[in-house]
Amino acid sequence: MDSAPPLLTPYKMGAFNLAHRVVLAPLTRCRAYGNVAQPAHMSLYYCQRATLGGLLISEACAVSEAARGYPDVPGLWTDEQVEAWKLIVDAVHAVFFAQIWHTGRVSAPEFQPNGQAPISSTDKQVPPQVSHDGHVNTFAVPRRLETNEIPHVVNEFRIAARNAIKAGFDGVEIHAANGYLFDQFMKDSTNDRDDMYGGTLENRCRFTAEVVAAVAGEVGADRLGVRLSPFTDYMDCSDSDPETLALHVIHRTLNPTGVLYCHMLEPRMRVNPDDGKLTLPHMLLPFRKAFRGTFIASGGY
Repeated sequence: MDSAPPLLTPYKMGAFNLAHRVVLAPLTRCRAYGNVAQPAHMSLYYCQRATLGGLLISEACAVSEAARGYPDVPGLWTDEQVEAWKLIVDAVHAVFFAQIWHTGRVSAPEFQPNGQAPISSTDKQVPPQVSHDGHVNTFAVPRRLETNEIPHVVNEFRIAARNAIKAGFDGVEIHAANGYLFDQFMKDSTNDRDDMYGGTLENRCRFTAEVVAAVAGEVGADRLGVRLSPFTDYMDCSDSDPETLALHVIHRTLNPTGVLYCHMLEPRMRVNPDDGKLTLPHMLLPFRKAFRGTFIASGGY
């Protein structure tokens, strides 16, 4: 009874000496007016959630103007954005990682340059989604990326990662979860391509592998985390074999690259049709055993 609960014990994550194992999860926050982080209130927000030796993951930061899918989200593609984040990072006395993000087809024309179609692995539109307050969100018909355009998007992530380090962040997390652009490539419900980025499992995961390699080459794998959500079907994006998909990404991309941490969403509980009770049909343990670095679980306590 005298020992500390495991969550409150120190942990060494690569070169980072963490005082405990509780992590601030990344969120989608719409408080960065003009897509520029607001130092006054955002410094307060993160300082209120910081502890000495704790790990914070920032709200999702768009890697380009076209990466946005929500109003007033922060970005990391301009010098002005970098300078604004510097003031916030300087105020936070904790280990601080920036989450970098592209929403892909989860967007509407008002968030796209000149009202253009959002990009994706596919030209299939996200069906209307009903939010928790009953509001119906609609999305634009996306444009399928041409094969020769994909390296440009890979480079956007590399530049955003470089900008995050310029802003003072300790590292970056690639948001490859929640039905956004990476999921649209990786999961077989949305990837209907017939080029080198579609069809086989390896091809569907190629875009993720290329971005991980580019970002690791820019900032170092020891400053890189990757967030995955194999079991979620958010934004009409699911996979027929999510466990094989996630293990492929771990074995073929994350482990060989030496990624610092893998951040994965817990599977949602389901109602058992036989007895009506809540059950958890999947677990993250196989992925925890497979990944060689630090493993972070989010949600589903």
